[in-house]
Amino acid sequence: MRSRIRSLLLLATLLAALLATTLAATTAVAAAPPAGAHTVAAERQLRVATFNIHHGVGLDGVLDLARIAATVERTGAEVVGLQEVDRHWSERSNFVDQATWLAEQLDMHLAFGANLDLDPPTPGAPRRQFGTAILSAYRIRTTTNTLLPRPLGGEQRGLLEVQIKVRGIPVRVFNTHLQHDSQVERLAQVERIRQVLSTADESVVLLGDLNATPDTPEIAGLTDLLVDAWVTAGVGDGFTFDAATPHARIDYVMSSGNVVARTAAVVTTDAADHLPVVADLALPGKTLTGQDAP
Repeated sequence: MRSRIRSLLLLATLLAALLATTLAATTAVAAAPPAGAHTVAAERQLRVATFNIHHGVGLDGVLDLARIAATVERTGAEVVGLQEVDRHWSERSNFVDQATWLAEQLDMHLAFGANLDLDPPTPGAPRRQFGTAILSAYRIRTTTNTLLPRPLGGEQRGLLEVQIKVRGIPVRVFNTHLQHDSQVERLAQVERIRQVLSTADESVVLLGDLNATPDTPEIAGLTDLLVDAWVTAGVGDGFTFDAATPHARIDYVMSSGNVVARTAAVVTTDAADHLPVVADLALPGKTLTGQDAP
């Protein structure tokens, strides 16, 4: 009798295991997408920042590039747009290549846009350059610097662009610094930026010191195409200038409509005369076929 009972229990166990296996296989087949079907992967997170570093001189009038590096590191940004960066420029920054120094200190990839490019003080020395830089934790695939118009003869400005991939998602990142003392020149520069942005098929992020407050026509010219991260995700006034007595929001993170700002914040520091803006962005997920979906 006991032998018969053990046989029946063993048979029941085998039948239960067979049933479980069949159900699991049926569920997996039902859940699998049809061949050739398209799905969308999870969005990719990207933290970015913009910071006018005033060639490394802080509110105390002291040149301290290490203080700039520490401020950038504190933001935790993976991509950073810097303005007012010296490269072998003059005695004011000890002829240091500030862009390269910061990239090496922070272990990031570098693109530099020389908006001013002058002969060296002595033959054979590096050229004297001043402009903008982009630091990136992701490999920079291409870089372009577009010189912007200056119809009234103001200081030459530029639009620095890099192309990167963030965990498979292509992104075009731009960094600029518009004319500080002429709305006429800023408007002309914005129009040229609009022309460049219109060629982008990828997600776009624009970083920069735009030297204009949100209620101005030059900012409206950009927010016609892009979304202001502070409007979406910031809290409060978002003032970035000047660092000693912040009273104006002139530094921006903007992005194309398929990029969503999750957070935006102004970072307190005395490292320069501007305050950095940092934003967490959600990039759109990549469209995948049934064959390459995870």
